[in-house]
Amino acid sequence: MSILADPTSTRPTTPASDAALAVRSWVTSIADLTQPDAVVWCDGSAEERERLTALMVESGSLIALDPELRPNSYLARSDPSDVARVEARTFICSEREIDAGPTNNWREPAVMRAELRGVFDGSMRGRTMYVVPFSMGPVGGPISQAGIQLTDSPYAVVSMSIMTRTGSDVLALIDAGAPFVPAVHSVGAPLSTDDAGVKTPDVPWPCNDLKYIVQLPETREIWSYGSGYGGNALLGKKCYALRIASAMARDEGWLAEHMLIIRATSPQGRAYHLAAAFPSACGKTNLAMLRPTIPGWTVETIGDDIAWMRPGPDGRLRAINPEAGFFGVAPGTGHRTNPTAIATIARDTIFTNVALTDDGDVWWEGLTDEVPEHLTDWRGQDWTPASGTPAAHPNSRFTVAADQCPTIADSWDDPAGVPIDAIVFGGRRATNVPLVAQAYSWEHGVFMGATISSEQTAAAEGTVGELRRDPFAMLPFCGYNMADHWSHWLDVGAGLTPENRPEIFQVNWFRKGEDGSYLWPGFGENSRVVEWIVRRAGGEKVGAVPSPVGLVPAPGALDLDGLDLPDDTVTALFDVDPGSWLTEADLTEAFFERFGDRTPAALTDQLDDLRARLQVWLHPVQRAARA
Repeated sequence: MSILADPTSTRPTTPASDAALAVRSWVTSIADLTQPDAVVWCDGSAEERERLTALMVESGSLIALDPELRPNSYLARSDPSDVARVEARTFICSEREIDAGPTNNWREPAVMRAELRGVFDGSMRGRTMYVVPFSMGPVGGPISQAGIQLTDSPYAVVSMSIMTRTGSDVLALIDAGAPFVPAVHSVGAPLSTDDAGVKTPDVPWPCNDLKYIVQLPETREIWSYGSGYGGNALLGKKCYALRIASAMARDEGWLAEHMLIIRATSPQGRAYHLAAAFPSACGKTNLAMLRPTIPGWTVETIGDDIAWMRPGPDGRLRAINPEAGFFGVAPGTGHRTNPTAIATIARDTIFTNVALTDDGDVWWEGLTDEVPEHLTDWRGQDWTPASGTPAAHPNSRFTVAADQCPTIADSWDDPAGVPIDAIVFGGRRATNVPLVAQAYSWEHGVFMGATISSEQTAAAEGTVGELRRDPFAMLPFCGYNMADHWSHWLDVGAGLTPENRPEIFQVNWFRKGEDGSYLWPGFGENSRVVEWIVRRAGGEKVGAVPSPVGLVPAPGALDLDGLDLPDDTVTALFDVDPGSWLTEADLTEAFFERFGDRTPAALTDQLDDLRARLQVWLHPVQRAARA
């Protein structure tokens, strides 16, 4: 770790290449703007992380947990105003508003740059600016990309060292000419010094009420101001790996997607790879760390959140997890629901906004069935079950290295990526959507992805039962017009030969019966659906029959041994009511109309085809044949 007292200086060891000089010039220009007291060039070492962690413990930004119960782990408590992504203050500043599309906040780039210069002027005064070279994906890999984050938050530095590959080897790559995305972050809380040279006391979690999360897709820039939390501050995550990378992927012919990646291996030893997109609260992490209940099958984790997929030299779509860690939601993650995640965070983890137990461990709703009698809640206040408030914030998190996951695949960081056999889309639907359906074609699969939706489950979210659209689970994360994203998927599919295209599926773990109870047991039993998917994708003779919404398992094709599901429950899991679906088709048409003529004709054709199949399905003979 190199510390410079003069933030406008460059290191004496600066290489003489043009690329290296350009990097130092950029760092100097940001230091001139933000006016930090010092500049630190981070090397990504374990010693550096230990020093920064100790610094944060001393300042009160981190609380060391009991070393016996939770070795080398810490708790951070954010300011109550800084607990999640701020979508209303997240901007895609493309040159043209139409290129951002109707689902993104747009601001003209020159106007935004002027605002940013105003808020960043002196924003790091009294603090240290850290220079964090990082790689998304294995350093130097054919699918990987580099970046440099400048930040005044040691919490962001340490978290980035977990979530990405950081350090000197990345800087060497950039110095040698590798392109990189410049990312500037400030918590927006400068510290003044009085006439006697005494600095204003800091707070454990500095932030600012005014926030900007800005992506400029044409120039590949990220600017983040005012927040120290999550995807607002860890700029390699949503800002780079999805918003900027999706624009890069559009221009370069690949895909940057909000998808997990797993490897499923059959009892015969055949391995299949799946990429899957799920909106929030739809079972994504549980699938990424699935423990199969069917004998002989194993599922291994490659990524839990983001997939970069590029056509490989073998003609197949190959995927990497560009991240090096997991930034998981804590509430609902428990010994019963996701034992793999619990094993992953047993040590070397940063927890944020969870509760603290009296013996120095962490707790959150869903961790255990038994609720502790006393805790210190995420705000630092005494808590008991009678408090009437959550002990942990609903968006509380854990940050942990991916290689601590006991189900991590040996190929999870293969620079060449893994070949994708199947792509899966899922939402949270109490009605209409079957347990699993296979797309009739690539175009039909893109239609499935474009129409992912979840039903509102509480009045606080909106009208109960109303559909919340989240195409490709990318609504908050696509760095350009969402309809152009659909066109790009169609183009990528057209560039793959039919034998190399992944098969596309839709799943729904959340269908309910008339009494409101879930029809499908979920969790590890989802492996039964995964088995049918991968065998279909692998060309095995596993039965399927047509329905208006896709191919569904033929009777007896889905392994249900030991589940003791009544026949009428199985029937209900796959029921397609044409009347309800025709109503949904009208809603889909209205959704497509938001994007005007940017909506690909192939998707409106798919909507017409769906309606035609539903009209046929209305005929009682057709429905009787399926039953």
